[in-house]
Amino acid sequence: MTNSNNKIPQAPHFPEQVTGMYILARALKNIGIENVYGLVGIPITEAGYMVQGQGIRFVGFRHEQQAGMAAATEGFLTKKPGVLMTVSSLGFMNGLTATANATVNCYPMIQISGASDPTMVDMNMGTYEQLDQFNTAKPLVKAAFRCSKAEDIPSAVGRAYRAAVSGRPGGVYIDMTTPALGQILNREDAEKLLYTPVDVYSPVAPNQQSVERAVEIIASAKRPAILLGKGAAYAQVDGKIKELIEKYNIPYLPMSMAKGLMPDDGPLSALACRSTIMEKSDVVIVIGARLNWMLSFGKGKWNPDMKFVQLDVEPQEIDVNVPIAAPVVGDMGLALDAILDKLSTVKMSADPSWVTSLQAEAKEKNAKFAARIDGAKTASPMNHWTALSAIKPILEANKDIILVNEGANTLDDTRDAVNMSLPRHRIDCATWAIMGMGIGSAIGAAVATGKSVVAVEGDSAFGFSGMDFSTVCRFRLPVTVVIFNNGGIYNGVGVPMDKTNDPAPTTLDINARYDKLGDAFGAQTYYVTTPEELSKALTESIASKKPCLIDVQLGADSGKESGHIGYLNPAPLQDITV
Repeated sequence: MTNSNNKIPQAPHFPEQVTGMYILARALKNIGIENVYGLVGIPITEAGYMVQGQGIRFVGFRHEQQAGMAAATEGFLTKKPGVLMTVSSLGFMNGLTATANATVNCYPMIQISGASDPTMVDMNMGTYEQLDQFNTAKPLVKAAFRCSKAEDIPSAVGRAYRAAVSGRPGGVYIDMTTPALGQILNREDAEKLLYTPVDVYSPVAPNQQSVERAVEIIASAKRPAILLGKGAAYAQVDGKIKELIEKYNIPYLPMSMAKGLMPDDGPLSALACRSTIMEKSDVVIVIGARLNWMLSFGKGKWNPDMKFVQLDVEPQEIDVNVPIAAPVVGDMGLALDAILDKLSTVKMSADPSWVTSLQAEAKEKNAKFAARIDGAKTASPMNHWTALSAIKPILEANKDIILVNEGANTLDDTRDAVNMSLPRHRIDCATWAIMGMGIGSAIGAAVATGKSVVAVEGDSAFGFSGMDFSTVCRFRLPVTVVIFNNGGIYNGVGVPMDKTNDPAPTTLDINARYDKLGDAFGAQTYYVTTPEELSKALTESIASKKPCLIDVQLGADSGKESGHIGYLNPAPLQDITV
C-alpha cells in the first residue's frame, strides 16, 4: 500500500554555467564585432568556437601576422576596430607586429591574446609559454588591458573598443589570461556583466580661433595646394574634401593611400607636379597626413616661405619637423565644416595662372609617362612597366576593385602607373613601409567590404605571406594575387661577394613557379610571359570572383635597388670618397 504523503524526490536544480570564453564571445557580439581574424590553439581554441557560435565570422589564418594585417585593414576601411585573436607567447608576438603597425598608421584594431597566469609569470616559474605579454605589448600599442578574471572581460572589450577609435585611432591589446578564460560562472551572473557601451566615439570640434587663423592664411594664398593623407581617407569625409577642392579651385596632391579620395586624373590633381607643389606653393593645407620622411620632413625642396595649415585629430602631430602656421586640431569632419563655413565669408587671393600652369605641366608629364608605358609593351622578357601596361587599363576600368600593393619596384611603379578613382580603394605598406602585409590586407579588405580585391605583389613581398593564400582559397574570397617575379629582392642579378657557390643576398629564384602554389590550394592559376597573356588572365580572374593567382614572369634584370628610395641606403665602401 502506497503512502499518499510520500513524494518522489526531485533532482536538485543546478544553474546553467558558462566560462570566460563565452563571456568574451558575447562581449564582442554586444560591441558590434562582425569578424574576428586569428589562429587558434592553447588556450583560445574553444574561444574561437564560441565566437562562431555568436554568429561572428572567425577567419582562421596560417600566420598571426597576416591575421593582424587583415584586422588592421578592416579597421582602416570601416572605422570600426578589426579584431585579432592569437594564442600565447610566439603567437602573441607574431600578431603584435601587425598591432604595432596599426598603431603607427592609426588603424583601429584590437588584439586579444591568450596568456599564461600572470602570477606564475611574475614569479618566473617556467609555466607553459611563459611571457609577460602585457608589459611587452604596452609600449607598442595605444592602450593595454589585462583580464585576470572573467568579470573583467566585458569592461576590457568595451574600453578597448573606445580606445581604438577615439581621438587618433590605433591598436589596443587585451591580455586574456587562462584563469579568466577558464573561469566558470552561472550564466545568470555572467549575463549581468554584459553591456553595450554608448558614445564610443565622441567627435571634438577645433576651437574657433584656430579655424579663423587657418581661413585667413588660406584666403591669402596666391599658390595654394592641398596635401591629402590616409587620415583624410580614413575619416570618410569625402564630400567635404571635394567641396573644399572644387569650390575654391585648389590643386591637390594625394599620398599613396589617399589616392582616389579625389580622382587621380581629375582636373585639379597635382600628382604629376609633386616637385612644383613643394617648391612653389605658398600655402599647403595638410589634411590627415604627416610631414615625415615621405615628404622630406617638410624641408629640403619645400618652399622655405611655405605656410602650412594642418588638420589633425592629434595635437602632438603639430610642429613635428617644421612649425605649423595654422594648426586645426579636432575631428576632421567638424574641422572641415568650420573651415568651409568661414571660407564662404571671405575673398580668396589665389592667382588663376597657378592652376593653369599646373595643368599644363601635368599634361606634359602625363604624356611622357604614357609614352614610357607604351614603349615598354614590347620588352621581352617583360619588365615591371611591361606588366603594368597590361594591368593599368583593366584596374582603371574596374574602379570598384580594391588594390593591395607591396614590394619595392612593384610598389613604386604600380602606385605611379595606376590611377585610382574611389576613396579607400588602395591599401599598401604605409608609414613603416613594412613588407609582408599584402595577403593579410587583401583578405581583410575582401571580408570587410565584400568587394573584389587585386593584390599586386613583388616576389620578395609575396614570400612573407604566401602561405596565407590558402586562407583566400579556404574562404573562397574574390581575391586575385598578381606576382611580379624578377627573381630577387629589387632584382635577380645580384652577384655574391664571397668565393662560395651561395647565391647573393638579394637573389631569390627567377625560375620559381608561384602558380603551382595556387594549384595546391585549388585556385584558378596562370603563368604568363607576355602582356597579352597577363591582360587575358587578369580579365578572367576578376570576372570569376574566385581565388586566383597569376604568376608574371619578368626578366631578372627588371628593377633597381630600393625602388625610389635608394638614397636611404648607406653608401658602399667603394663609393665613399676619403
